[in-house]
Amino acid sequence: MRTRTLLVLATAATALALTAAAPASADGTAVLTTGGTGGTAVAVGDTLSAPLASGTSATLYSSATGTSGVVCTSSQFTATVTGNPDAPGTATESVTGHSFDSSSCSSNVTGVLGVSGITVDNLPYTASVASDGTLTVLPAAGSTIQTTVKLRTLLGSITCVYQAPSLNGTADNADNSIAFTNQQFTKVSGSSLCFASGYFTAKYAPVSDNGAPVSVN
Repeated sequence: MRTRTLLVLATAATALALTAAAPASADGTAVLTTGGTGGTAVAVGDTLSAPLASGTSATLYSSATGTSGVVCTSSQFTATVTGNPDAPGTATESVTGHSFDSSSCSSNVTGVLGVSGITVDNLPYTASVASDGTLTVLPAAGSTIQTTVKLRTLLGSITCVYQAPSLNGTADNADNSIAFTNQQFTKVSGSSLCFASGYFTAKYAPVSDNGAPVSVN
């Protein structure tokens, strides 16, 4: 009996020692959170949205260093979260909407009187956001990222269609923003008044989930 009791005590002591040595388990922090970094995970299926950052414009210029093209002061995107793993990792989204208010758009291209509309085609796109803030937007398989710009000119209305294989941007927790800088589009159809290449720059902030700013971890 004494031997059996000692064995039981030894086993219990070993179990306690192993428990003490093992690290306490804790839920990981998701890549996308609300309530700041390390906050509440954004749920898969939630819709994220963002307008242009206050005081900024979205531009589609004819060159990366020029100022000739189209400027809009009102634009917004919406995206549905499709994956939000623990950080470090990569969250995924389906970009379901990207709009520009044509009444806020203007053009300084010679011969162009105004902007009738800007439409983002071939939605939805797939977006991925990595823990380091790297943002990538891709079209569906077999498709392309495409934007159609309709302009009023001295010769009547014209339509310019631009395409890009992908877009690359950056997420920043300082203002819960995403930004695109000089993302190149190539004209695939349109008159000679349509510039051959379009360089897209825009900053959207704050990115929010039902009004709560979203951070990247």
